[in-house]
Amino acid sequence: MSANSPAAVVVLAAGGGTRMKSNRLPKVLHEVCGRSLVGHAVAAAEELTPGQLVVVIGHMREKVAEHLAAHHPGARAVVQAEQNGTGHAVRTALETLAADGVELDGTVIVTTGDAPLLTGGTLRALAGAHAEQGNGVTVLTAVVPEPFGYGRILRDEADGAVAAIVEEKDASDAQRVIDEINSGVFAFDAKLLVGALAEVTTDNAQGEEYLTDTLEILRRAGHRVGAVVAADYRDILGINDRVQLAHARRLLNDRLLERAMRAGVTVVDPATTWFDVQVSYEPDAVVLPNTQLQGTTHLGEGSEVGPNSTLKDTRIGAGARVSNTTADSAEVGELATAGPYAYLRPGARLARKAKVGTYVEVKNSELGEGAKVPHLSYIGDATIGEGTNVGAASVTVNYDGVNKHRTVIGAHCRTGSDNMFIAPVTIGDGAYTAAGSVITNDVPAGGLGVSRAQQRNIAGWVERKRPGTTSAQAAAAAAEPAAEVPAEG
Repeated sequence: MSANSPAAVVVLAAGGGTRMKSNRLPKVLHEVCGRSLVGHAVAAAEELTPGQLVVVIGHMREKVAEHLAAHHPGARAVVQAEQNGTGHAVRTALETLAADGVELDGTVIVTTGDAPLLTGGTLRALAGAHAEQGNGVTVLTAVVPEPFGYGRILRDEADGAVAAIVEEKDASDAQRVIDEINSGVFAFDAKLLVGALAEVTTDNAQGEEYLTDTLEILRRAGHRVGAVVAADYRDILGINDRVQLAHARRLLNDRLLERAMRAGVTVVDPATTWFDVQVSYEPDAVVLPNTQLQGTTHLGEGSEVGPNSTLKDTRIGAGARVSNTTADSAEVGELATAGPYAYLRPGARLARKAKVGTYVEVKNSELGEGAKVPHLSYIGDATIGEGTNVGAASVTVNYDGVNKHRTVIGAHCRTGSDNMFIAPVTIGDGAYTAAGSVITNDVPAGGLGVSRAQQRNIAGWVERKRPGTTSAQAAAAAAEPAAEVPAEG
């Protein structure tokens, strides 16, 4: 916590989100660009390095608490057992901290767990203005093109302070024209907030404690109620249903792509390209159409991914090329290539200039520098040495029904097409294996492994066993002597 950090940030994430129409997830656990809604709120709050970071949970609290513990261990979950309003939620958070001996002194930011576009920069601007203006409370507002449905901000003409927040249903015709709205995000003086919450009542149609009531309480007590307008009104957009979820995903994705392009990444078709928030990159990377980069995927300098690729938690080295590929927790080294139509599963690691080609699946395996698996193969639980070429239609047979076993193919080997390597087995450096072989025993360095029956041909079998078929007709025609050509007279 720095000297300019808030004493606490309280994230309100207890609501049910009934309009999401979900029986499996609370609203705040729905994802946008690789992070949950509440995860976005916590990540923005973490940028302020607050003294205390509290997330108030309620609906499906066990799932939300488990998610926070796994992804945001620095955030403390506080249960609002009954959802009795936003004021009650904040009071629950502060009372829990007080019970643990935490005395807040400074600024308390209150934000929501369903606004994934809200940034740490916007919260920092709110906290800064709150401190500079000496307000009792400062409201984050936004000027929107369509204010219908939002609470309007009424300002004092004399000093620009907030005089009131009027909800849509209570606004006059003149007030409904106002396009500055309440975001539901506030900065409070901690001690004033505690006192104001003690005065909040449930004397309203919903019978709940409203956090917004504290503004009027503080204003009556002579404390200034200020406002900061968000630089981008879209920062404050909340999510209430899946239509809004999709809209927010597109807006955030556009921001992520713009950031990448301004950092030197070429995105050929932003309309069909999707980035998660943790994706990283280096200059001169190229992303071709219909590509999704998820999780902690990293693009090295001058690499090219796509088209039609989905990469999750995958590292792409400088100058590497990945086309029409699905990869999960894989590593593609410098100048290596994958695809088209490759599948790199967890633990797949391609060294410099290695190649995984068309219709090749690799799992928990390493390919050495310059090693190639060009066609139609499955490489699982294997180590392949540098410069080795694996023939088409090869399989490392790694599973015996109980345990996985490893195949080791040495450096500069040449394995034939249609090879089955029955693990555990080792092919020594420089060895060859013959096409069509089932390799069950180790092959020594420089040796040739052959395991196949001697071919025999049974003449006339088709005409005897398949009479009348087109195959039999073709065989009979091939057996007829060529017609004699008359000599020229």
